[in-house]
Parts: sequence; C-alpha cells; structure tokens
Amino acid sequence: MIVELSGFHDLIHNSQSTFKTLLNALSRPGSVNEITAQLTPPSGLNVACAAACLTLFDLETTIWLQPDLSEEIKNWLLFHTGCRFAENTSQADFAVVWNPDNMPDLSQFKQGTPVYPEDSTTLLIMVGRQEMDMPCDNYPTLSGAGINGQITMGINLPDSFWQQWQQNHDSYPLGIDIYFLYFHLVIGLPRTSYRQN
Repeated sequence: MIVELSGFHDLIHNSQSTFKTLLNALSRPGSVNEITAQLTPPSGLNVACAAACLTLFDLETTIWLQPDLSEEIKNWLLFHTGCRFAENTSQADFAVVWNPDNMPDLSQFKQGTPVYPEDSTTLLIMVGRQEMDMPCDNYPTLSGAGINGQITMGINLPDSFWQQWQQNHDSYPLGIDIYFLYFHLVIGLPRTSYRQN
C-alpha cells in the first residue's frame, strides 16, 4: 500500500495561520473558526484535524489515537511531526478522536497537576454532519472566560458528555481542553467553559 505523505502546501504560512486559528478558537469558546490551510489529509482525517495535528504535534509530544484510525494516519503523523504514540490515554499530550460516541471518559485523560495544570491532554475530536446539523434548540449554551455573556455552541453532544464536562470544569485549573473539528472548521471548548442549559 502506498501512503500519501504530502502535508501542508505552504508549510510556514499554513502552520502559522492554523496556530492563530486554534488560539482564537480556545480564547473565544464556542465560536466557529475557519482553518484556511491547504493540504490533502489521509483518509480518516478531516482537513481541520489534519492541519491541527501538523501544527501542534512535534518530536516531544505523545499522541493517543482512538482505535480504528488507520495505520496510514499513524504513518502520516509520524512522517510529518515525529511524534510518539501512547497506548494509555493518561500518558497523552494530545488525543485524536474520530467517534465521539465511543470515546473514553474525559477523566481517563491526563489532567495536569497543581504545579503544572497545563500538563494535560488536549483532545482533537472530529465531528460529522450528525453532530453539526441539528435543530438549534438542541445546541448547548456556554458561559465562562472569553464569552461575552453566553454563546450557543453549534454541536450536538449526548448528555453523558456534558455530565463529564461539568466534572472537568469543576476540577479547574486541572482538566482537559477540547477542539471540535468539522471539515475545515474548528470550535474550541476550554476547561474554563461550562454549559448553562
């Protein structure tokens, strides 16, 4: 099998623009941000997730891949970033999730420490049309740092996720942060955000 190893079409500008977009997504939780980087990801990664991986992963990062992501994806990430892979979620700096309905409990990921709360897992969760194209009254309303009052986040997730998320929020400054990635779009959900409805 031939593995497609092409990455960013313009490494410097694409990585810089993607990093800026990812920072903006976490600083403005719930807002929809567009990743404009040009690349052709391997099958199983959408453009936004692939761009985030190429931007955030490097030789010093450890990655957990949700089972059933292909060996092609693993090889692609290794070739472009040199990252390491973890079998255990609690050892991962980043986790790539393709099926949010079948992911581990959020508490199983690395939570940081009181001295180094930033030493926690950041989740890259790919979402599909079924999570994005729901009636607006099914979407959660968020409040917290970086949100002017409240914002409706356009992703439908099960109640079990939000129960776990409340525990994650209550653990602040410990806890995980999340990027939701759909096609070329990204929505950030930092641990400082909480659901109102």
